[in-house]
Amino acid sequence: MRGIVASGTVVLVILGIGNHLWWLAAVALLYVYATHGRGSPGTPPPGPGTPPSPDTYRAYRERRDRQAKWERRYRRERPFETRRQERQKSR
Repeated sequence: MRGIVASGTVVLVILGIGNHLWWLAAVALLYVYATHGRGSPGTPPPGPGTPPSPDTYRAYRERRDRQAKWERRYRRERPFETRRQERQKSR
């Protein structure tokens, strides 16, 4: 998002060489981004030290279980391919 705002501001400043309304548009773009575009500064982004919210963890577990189910089904339906892949991994 910052890259888009920065490149948009540069383009508007370049266009503003001939017309000062473009300068005002660049200032307005920076103002809107500074007041509304960055989100609330008080909430830190979730990192490795913060526990995930229940909905996020529940969705993660569902995806993980679904992936495991598909992997078991793949191994069951294609035993020769599974063995070949395991041999290649061990090399």
